[in-house]
Amino acid sequence: MKRILTQCIKELAQFRRDRLTVALAILLPLATLFIFGFAIRLEATNIPIVIQDLNNSPLSRSYIEQLMATNQFQLMRWDNNVMAALERGTAKAGAIIPPDFDSQINLNQPTTVQVLIDGTDANNARIIQNSFRATTNAFLQTADLQQRQPNIVARIRLWFNPGRKESLYIVPGVYGVILWIYPSLLAAIAMVREKERGTILQVYASSLSAAELLLGKGLAYFIIGIAQAIVIIGLGSLLFQLSFAVEPSVFILGTLLYLWTSVLFGLLIGVRASNQNAAVQGVATIGFLTSLLLSGFIYPLSNIPFPLSLISSILPARYYIELSRDAFVRGTGWVGVWLIPLVLIFISLLLFNAARRVLSKMQLLD
Repeated sequence: MKRILTQCIKELAQFRRDRLTVALAILLPLATLFIFGFAIRLEATNIPIVIQDLNNSPLSRSYIEQLMATNQFQLMRWDNNVMAALERGTAKAGAIIPPDFDSQINLNQPTTVQVLIDGTDANNARIIQNSFRATTNAFLQTADLQQRQPNIVARIRLWFNPGRKESLYIVPGVYGVILWIYPSLLAAIAMVREKERGTILQVYASSLSAAELLLGKGLAYFIIGIAQAIVIIGLGSLLFQLSFAVEPSVFILGTLLYLWTSVLFGLLIGVRASNQNAAVQGVATIGFLTSLLLSGFIYPLSNIPFPLSLISSILPARYYIELSRDAFVRGTGWVGVWLIPLVLIFISLLLFNAARRVLSKMQLLD
């Protein structure tokens, strides 16, 4: 234990003297928090549309007002036909209200509003289509124009996030991405720097074992990772007005295990890489892309196709993001996420054993 602590103190001293690494540890996670937290929005808003009202009656204008009241659309001025607006990219959708719109409705006869949607972006097209359908149904109900009411009425309430704040979904996910990338990046650079400077040979010549070297370095960057987590989670919760939905013991334990797993992942990359560029590329490719695309941060896990879904099932970020969203949004606590700390412990043991084996072979070779 004395050797491990000595290695940890030495690593912390080196980290403190390297201003570039200190800046990397502080500024980049903050920049990532700001960019992801403020820039990523999954709900489409301000979608440009054009409307050609050939009826121009109080009823048609009421329909247009109700459409704009959804706060999803931005009405664009357009003197030409709707199709031309779509072709030029001025609008993503267009609606044509027929001349007999009000008379047909007043006579209880069917009428048609033609809606043209730009299908280039399939997700936006689906949102626009659903919004037009919902608005039309709501318009008929509020105007009391339906001939009969259905026997079954759905009364819908949003659970966990009734205000539909996207930050409640995005920011806890950002915590998982940041705390996976930057502690592992610092650990990988620290490990590979020993090779580039040749100081790794002194370690090989000493009685320090591979496990002690990994634990010493890992403990140092685990402490740095804890400091990063306190700053990122504290500042993110303050900026985006997040608070715990349940007592945070499982979240705190899961965060510590997740940071330790992240550091071990970086050490594994570091013992395999030959230089700092390779280490950075390894963390960026294996760590960043998978945590961003295969963890459920942006896309639902059910949308990940086979065999990529197999990678997702062993990805620590996937489990921590689920834990983080439960702590800040859902609030089930230990009952719902008790398995996640066990999974993180298992993955960390695998990473540590893999890094130890690689480093032990290198010691024998040198």
